[in-house]
Amino acid sequence: MNGKVINGINGPVVTVRETEGFFMQEMVYVGNQRLVGEVIGIRDGVTTIQVYEVTTGLKVGEPVFPAGNPLALTLGPGILGNIFDGIERPLPEIEAQCGPFVAKGATVPSLNEQKKWDVTLTVQPGDRLEQGQIYATCPETPAIVHKLMVPPGVSGTVQTVVPNGAYALKDTVATLRTDAGQTVPLTLCQYWPIRQPRPGKARLPIEEPLITGQRNIDTMFPVAKGGAAAIPGGFGTGKTMTQHQLAKWSDADVIIYVGCGERGNEMTQVLDEFGGLIDPRTGNQLRDRTVLIANTSNMPVAAREASIYTGITLAEYYRDMGYDVAMMADSTSRWAEALREISGRLEEMPAEEGFPAYLPSRLSAFYERTGHYETLSGKRGSVTVIGAVSPQGSDFSEPVTQNTKRFTRCFWALDKALAYARHYPAINWMESYSEYDTALSHWYNTNVDSSFMRCRGELMSILREESSLMEIVKLIGADVLPDHQKLTLEIARVIRVGFLQQDAYSKQDTYAPLQKQFRMMKTILYLYQAAQSVTQAEIPLSRLLETGIFEKLIAMKNDIVGDKTAPFDALEQEIDRTVNAVLKKV
Repeated sequence: MNGKVINGINGPVVTVRETEGFFMQEMVYVGNQRLVGEVIGIRDGVTTIQVYEVTTGLKVGEPVFPAGNPLALTLGPGILGNIFDGIERPLPEIEAQCGPFVAKGATVPSLNEQKKWDVTLTVQPGDRLEQGQIYATCPETPAIVHKLMVPPGVSGTVQTVVPNGAYALKDTVATLRTDAGQTVPLTLCQYWPIRQPRPGKARLPIEEPLITGQRNIDTMFPVAKGGAAAIPGGFGTGKTMTQHQLAKWSDADVIIYVGCGERGNEMTQVLDEFGGLIDPRTGNQLRDRTVLIANTSNMPVAAREASIYTGITLAEYYRDMGYDVAMMADSTSRWAEALREISGRLEEMPAEEGFPAYLPSRLSAFYERTGHYETLSGKRGSVTVIGAVSPQGSDFSEPVTQNTKRFTRCFWALDKALAYARHYPAINWMESYSEYDTALSHWYNTNVDSSFMRCRGELMSILREESSLMEIVKLIGADVLPDHQKLTLEIARVIRVGFLQQDAYSKQDTYAPLQKQFRMMKTILYLYQAAQSVTQAEIPLSRLLETGIFEKLIAMKNDIVGDKTAPFDALEQEIDRTVNAVLKKV
């Protein structure tokens, strides 16, 4: 017994009338079952601990054991393809040991310590190594090569190196002699506190989009590699489905999917889907470059709060290897609710809607860990975060949504009416925005087409004009509009149904290459310009509508395979023939 015992228990919050030997954010083991906890407050002779496991059955007087180190993750090969809970405990191993429910005090190593990895050393005795530099590599999965890096804060001269071969996680493969004369063993793993951002050499300007294959995102509201996007929406609007599409199709090297407080059946669906999906980039299983963190709504609330930090720490680790990482947080509202519950148990003064006053600072600290970096090893990597927000009643004025808008530059507002009309992704083009479009315009114009951003601007202009016209239509009907305004409404319909709406279950439409997105845009605008000659000739627009050319453009997303230009050229020629035929009938 170390003399530190439980004095009070309030759900996941435990107090100890002892402050000596504790420090803030220290990991502790609580009670006889040694439940994992973390110190979150030290004042007035009382230490406050939040416990990451169920505290049912815990008693006053049971011992508390300080671990002497902050809550940290084990970082090494074996992360990819795995499924963890909110504090990096591997759920498959826990199931094998405890059954379908996580037992209290379950002690399972985060990563398999017996598995041998085929390690190739890239240094020799006498080499100088600085923090973050790579000293060995091993193929973690068929898709990703794991790069073993010198832990931050450590540098020195290589003393010994083992031959290339198979080694376990904690085997020493090299030793480093620091400038202070200490010998540091270099193994296949390292440890890092989840609440402390990993350092980089320099933060670089954002210059490249995260390509998702979703037209509503890539073309209209792009997110940059190293950026942050928010997906707010009420129940049933498609937040999870949109994130699934991004996880499947985005061109990130590594995907971190955090199910934070979501329903268990949703996480089961994620696990089933990701287990059987084939990665379109490599032809191997998608889970070879995916990490799943499952902290469902029936799991301890404190672990839900930690799961977001676990995910971003794993993302930073692979960023430091030089990879582009995309993290899906589903959802940050559940994370904020966990903050609110713990804050209430701590009897802190509530702010708006009961959330703690420090909610904005916690959100900003989380989203600031995104970015495009030059790593300590001189490589380039990025962390992109796409956070779902679940406002009650689709009320975007609630605190989590409003504060998230302050710290993200991309806002994909999901619309209940669009979702109920089966228009997916249900991103409302009038409420959504992306502040990355200016920074990415050079990339689009250089790598896709020099007129890409101009065409995008014209599509947005047509949609805005449609929104204004619909106010008139609601009052007096569409029949009173002149033909040139009716044409705007028809082209806007083609944009909405034929371009913005995308079918995740269609083999041809689930993913659209950027070049195809551009040619679809260009063809729609080509019809708009050609049809204006009909309205200018005072020919009824109905004659052009009767030809079915508008419906052909709506169908091109499924009819045209890939991004070849010939089918689009043929469609533009058909537009010319159709318009000329209508003009000649006069």
